[in-house]
This record gives sequence, C-alpha cells and structure tokens, in this order.
Amino acid sequence: MEDDYYQPRKSWWDRNWKWFVPTGCLSLILLFCLLIGGLFFGVTSMMTNSDAYKQAMYEAQHNQEVIQKLGNTIEKDGMVSGNINVSNETGNCNIEIPIKGSKGTGILFVNAHKKVKWKFDELTVYVNDTKEEIDLLKK
Repeated sequence: MEDDYYQPRKSWWDRNWKWFVPTGCLSLILLFCLLIGGLFFGVTSMMTNSDAYKQAMYEAQHNQEVIQKLGNTIEKDGMVSGNINVSNETGNCNIEIPIKGSKGTGILFVNAHKKVKWKFDELTVYVNDTKEEIDLLKK
C-alpha cells in the first residue's frame, strides 16, 4: 500500500519551465535592446561632443541669414546622422544635423577634415520651407 502513495517529486525544470522560458526570452530581448541603445547613445554623443559639430552649430547659430530664415535660438532638432573618424590629430567628418529655430526648420550639412584643427569643406544650411541653401563658408 505504501507504494501507491509514493510519487517521485518533479525536477525543478518540470515544475518551473512555464514561467522560466518566457522570462528568459524576454530577458535576452531586453538585454539586446539595451546593448543596441547603448551603442546608439554612445555614437550619437560622440558626434555631438565633437569639435566639428560644436563649431558647425556655432556658425549656424550666429549667421545672420540663417537667423533671418529660421529665427532665433537655433538648436538641434532630431537625430544627427553621418560619420566622424578621428585618429590622433587627423580625421574627417561628414554629418547632417537637423536644426530648428522659432520660424522654421532646416538641415545643417557638415563636411570637414582635420589636420590638428578642423577645416570645413562644406558648411551649408538647407531651409526646409523655402528650399534654399545658405553657404556658411561665404564671408
């Protein structure tokens, strides 16, 4: 009679697989998303902290023609795209910065190379509303 009441205890896996599998899968997906987000944040902050980005934004913010078309307080308006490569005292930069002011929006195009300090090959603002291009290198 004793044998009728004896049932072997299930293993941990048999008892817990129904919650462990979805939790494990969600954890892996979350970890992957955090990794991609961290890489994205790192690359974006590297671009916005570069001297080329800062100089280009300064030029756009202080150009009278850009201020006239886009308004005061010109700032970044979205995600910076492109690439920046720097190795010691040399490098190159090719980025697009969406910008906005109180009157409108535009895109700041930056193409530069570095030999100790950055020299701009192209620095233009495309005004979205009027479809005109403002060359910031013209003095």
